[in-house]
Amino acid sequence: MKSFKILAFMLCAIFGSNSSNLLAQEKSAFSSATIDLGVVVTDIEKASKFYTDAIGFKELKGFDVPANFAGDAGLTAKKALNIRVFVLGEGPGATKLKLMQVEGVKPKKSENEFIHSQTGFRYLTIMVNDTTAAMEQLKKAGVKPIAKTPILIPETIAKDTYLTIVQDPDGNLVELVGPKK
Repeated sequence: MKSFKILAFMLCAIFGSNSSNLLAQEKSAFSSATIDLGVVVTDIEKASKFYTDAIGFKELKGFDVPANFAGDAGLTAKKALNIRVFVLGEGPGATKLKLMQVEGVKPKKSENEFIHSQTGFRYLTIMVNDTTAAMEQLKKAGVKPIAKTPILIPETIAKDTYLTIVQDPDGNLVELVGPKK
C-alpha cells in the first residue's frame, strides 16, 4: 500500500492533478460521478419545449426500450418506452435528463406545492452563470418563477448567489442557482 501511495504522489507531481483524479476514479466503485435522471411526463412535447427553451438543455439522440425488456427489468407493466435525452454541457460528464411519456398510461400527479409535500426526489438544481440571463430566457419561454424568486441566498450558505424556482409543465420543481451579472 505504501508503494502505491508513493507511485500516486510521483504521478501527481509529474502529470499534475489530472492523474490524481484518474487514481481516485480507479478506487471508486462508480464508473462516472455524473448521474442521469429519468422523468415521466404527461406531455412529452410540452416538457421538451420547457427544458430546451426555458432552461437551456440541448436534445441528443434518444432511444427506445422494447415493452418486453421494460417489463422484465421492472420499469413498466410491459409498456414500451421512447426516451428523449437532453443534456446540460458537453462530454461524458454532462448531466443528462431522460424524458418519457408512456403511451396509454395516465400517471398520478405528484404533490409539488412545496418540497416537503411528499417524499421522493423533489427538485432539480441547475447551476447558472448569470441569474439575470436565466430570467430573460425564462421570460421569453413564458415561464414565471414561483414565490418571490429570484431571491438572494443567505451569505452563510452561498455568497452573492441567487435562487430562482420554476415548475415544469408537470409541476416538478427546478431550481436555478447562480450570481447576477
